[in-house]
Amino acid sequence: MKNIGKVVLISTSLFLGEIAAPIVPSGLYQVQAANMVKLDNASYQTTANVNLRMGPSTNNKIITQIPKSKTITVMEQKGSWFKVSYQFTLTGKKVTKIGWVTALYIEKISLAPKTTQFQKTTFQTTDHVNIRSGAGTKYKTLRTIPKGIALISSEKLSDWYKVTYTYPSKGKNVTTTGWVKGTYLKEYYKYSTITGAYYFSKKTVKLYSTPDTKRSVVYSMEGGNGLYSAYQVVNSVGQIWYRVSYNGKSLYVYSGDVSKYTLTSVVAAEYQAELDTYLYAAYGKAYTKLVRIPKQTIIFAKQRIGDWYKVSYNGKSGYVYSGDFTKYSKPAETPSTGETDKDEGNNPPVNAVTEEAIAKNTYAVTDQLNLRQVAGTTATILTTIPRGTIIIPTSKTSNGWYKVSYAGKSGYVFGTYLQQVITGDPMGVRDSYQFIDLRTQSLVTASQINNYIAGYVKNTGKTSILTNKGQVFIEVGEKYGVNALYLAAHAIHESSFGTSPISIAKNNLFGFGAYDAAPYAAAYRFASVELCIDYIAREMKSTYLNPVNWKYQGAYLGFSTKTLTNARIDASSEGMNFFYATDPNWGKAVSQHMERILSYDKAYYLVANADTSVPTRPSIPVGGDVFPDGIVASVTLPTDKQIVLNSKKGVHDAVKTIKKGTPFYLLEKTNDFWLRVIVDNKEYWTNDVDFSNYKNYFSVKNLGRVTDSGLNIRTGPGRSYPSIGKLGFNAYVSIATKADGSLIMDSSKSWYQLKTADASNAWVSAAYLYTKDLN
Repeated sequence: MKNIGKVVLISTSLFLGEIAAPIVPSGLYQVQAANMVKLDNASYQTTANVNLRMGPSTNNKIITQIPKSKTITVMEQKGSWFKVSYQFTLTGKKVTKIGWVTALYIEKISLAPKTTQFQKTTFQTTDHVNIRSGAGTKYKTLRTIPKGIALISSEKLSDWYKVTYTYPSKGKNVTTTGWVKGTYLKEYYKYSTITGAYYFSKKTVKLYSTPDTKRSVVYSMEGGNGLYSAYQVVNSVGQIWYRVSYNGKSLYVYSGDVSKYTLTSVVAAEYQAELDTYLYAAYGKAYTKLVRIPKQTIIFAKQRIGDWYKVSYNGKSGYVYSGDFTKYSKPAETPSTGETDKDEGNNPPVNAVTEEAIAKNTYAVTDQLNLRQVAGTTATILTTIPRGTIIIPTSKTSNGWYKVSYAGKSGYVFGTYLQQVITGDPMGVRDSYQFIDLRTQSLVTASQINNYIAGYVKNTGKTSILTNKGQVFIEVGEKYGVNALYLAAHAIHESSFGTSPISIAKNNLFGFGAYDAAPYAAAYRFASVELCIDYIAREMKSTYLNPVNWKYQGAYLGFSTKTLTNARIDASSEGMNFFYATDPNWGKAVSQHMERILSYDKAYYLVANADTSVPTRPSIPVGGDVFPDGIVASVTLPTDKQIVLNSKKGVHDAVKTIKKGTPFYLLEKTNDFWLRVIVDNKEYWTNDVDFSNYKNYFSVKNLGRVTDSGLNIRTGPGRSYPSIGKLGFNAYVSIATKADGSLIMDSSKSWYQLKTADASNAWVSAAYLYTKDLN
C-alpha cells in the first residue's frame, strides 16, 4: 500500500501542479539552481494554458492561470523558470499579476522584420508571378500577375517587394496590394521616340552610358555645348533622360541638366569674325574643329541653334559661336579703286571694251550684286540680284563683266561676285513635282505605280522586289501624311526599280544608312519591303519634312548647288536635296519618275492641303549584317588613336582598347553601327567606327560578296571541277589567305579559294565575287 501511495502522490502532483506538467529530468534541477538572470522585459507568448506561481517551482502557490496565446513580459530568469508580468482585464478593470511560469509553455515573440523604404521605383515582371498577402511563399496568393506588367514599389522585405497591381475585371479596374518575389522583377525603363530637339547645358554636364547614375561618368561636357536627341527614357525612378550621340557613342544626359532649343530660321545676314575662331562639326566647342576662321572673315547665316549659327565655310558645313561674330554692314557704294563693280578703274573708254560670247555655264551670285545697264560701276543700276541666285551669263567683257538676264532685265554684273557651279536649279521654272509640298496627298493609284514598275521589268527582264507594291505606298502615304507618288518615285530612283543589290538583299529601297565609302555594308537591313517603306515615310516626315528639324530646308524635293570642287553652296541649295543627296540633280530625277507615273496637275497642287502633323521619329530597325567565320581585319587608326571595345552591345564599359595594326575578327555590323568583333579569342562590341570614313578606322582583308545568283562552289579552280554547292546573290564569303595575309587565288588569278569549316577545297570564280566591301 505504501508503494501505491507513492504512485498516487506523484499522480496528484501531475494533476494539481502545472497543466500537463512533464516529469522534469534531474539535469534540469541543476540549471534551476543557477543564479538569477535579469532580462530586458522581453515579450513572450503562452503556448498552452499555464499556471502563474508565487515562485520558480511547482511547489509554489498558484496565483492564477494564464490562458494560451496570451502575451506576457519576462523580467528575470532562474533556471527553467521565468518571472513574468501578466496583465488582463477583470470586471472592466486592468489587473496586473507578477509571478513565475515554466519555460516549457512560453515562447519569445519574434518581432516581424522591419521593411526597408526606398525611392518609388517602377519594376516590370519578367515572368508570370504570384502577388501574395505577405512577404513569403507561405502567404496566400491573391492573384497571378502576367509577364511584362509595370508595377510600382517603395517598400521591400528581404527580396520581397510590396506592390500595387491594377487590372480590369468585369468592366472595372480592380487594385490589389501585396508582395511579389524580387527575382521576378526588373527595374523598368520606358524608352520612346520624341520630336528631335537640341539640348544645351548651362554648366558642366555629365554623360552616362545608361539613363541613370549607376555607372561611372563617360564624359563631362562644359556648359554651352549642345546635344541632339530624338529619344527619351523615363527610368525606373521617374527621371527623364535623353539619348544623345557624342564622340561616336550613344550616351545619356539627365533632362534636368539641359535646356531645350530648336533649329530656327533667322533673317539671312552676313556676320564678321571679331577674332580668330573655328568652324565646329556641331553646336559646341567640345566638338571637332573643322577649319580655322581668321579674324574679319565674313560668313553668311540663316539658321541658328541657341548661341550657334549654322554656316558653310571653305566648302565645309558646320557651326560657329555667335559670340565670336558681329553683324556685318557693307560699306556704302562709292567709287573707289579695287576689283568690285564700284571700281572707277574698271571703266576704260567705251571704245576700248570688247565683249565675246561664252559657253553657257551656271554661276552662283556670292553677294548682293548690282545688275547694271552697261559694263561699268558708273552705269545705271537696273536691279539687285540676291546672294545665292543662279545665273547663266551669255558673254563676258574685256574688263571683267558678265552679261546676264535676271527678273526680265538684261545687263551686266562684275565677275568677282560670281562662282561657277553645278546645280539642279531649274532656273526659274518651278511648275513641277520638284517643288510641290511633299506633305500633300497624291491622286496616284496603286495600279499606276505598279504599271510603271512592270514596264521596267518587262523591258529589262530583271526581277523587282517592288512588283505589285503600289498599294503599300498609298497606305503608308495616307498613314503619315506623305505624298505617296513621291514615296514610290523616291524608292524607284534609289533602288533602280527595286533591282539594286541593296534593295534585293536588304529590302532597303532607299539606300538608307548607306555611305559613299561603304554603300552596301553600311546600309540598313530591313525585315521586309513593307517595313522599309513605312520606316522611310515616317523618317522623312519627322526630319526632312519637319520645320523644327535641322534637316529641314523646305518640304519639297528641291536641288543643291556645288562648286567645281564638289563643295555645297548653302545659299544656292534648298529642299530635301540640300542634305539628302550629294547629287545636285537628285530632286529633279525623283520628280521625273513622278511625272512619268502621273502627269503633274498644277491646278490640283495649288489648292492641295499639306498635312503638317509630325510623327515621332522611328527607332533604328533591328537587323544588320552577320559575316562568315574567319573575316580578318586590322586597325588603321593613327598611332595616337584607339578603338574602344565594350563587353556588350549598348554598353560603354571600355573593357579593352585596340590600336593601329591590331588584328581582329569581324563578326557582325548592326543597323545602328555597332560592330561585334573577336580580339585575342574574346568577343567584344564597339560603336567607335564612323562608317562614312571607315577606312580611317579599320580595313578588312578577306571579305567577298557574290554578285550573281547561284554561284557554283567547285572543288578546284576551274569549271571542269565538280560543283559542291551554290551561293546566293549578295552572300558574304570568307576568302582563304596566305601567311602574309594576301588572298589565295589560282595561277591565272581567275579563282578564289574560300575558307571552310572543314578546310576542304572550295573555289569560286573571281568574276562573280566583289572584294572591296570594307576593304
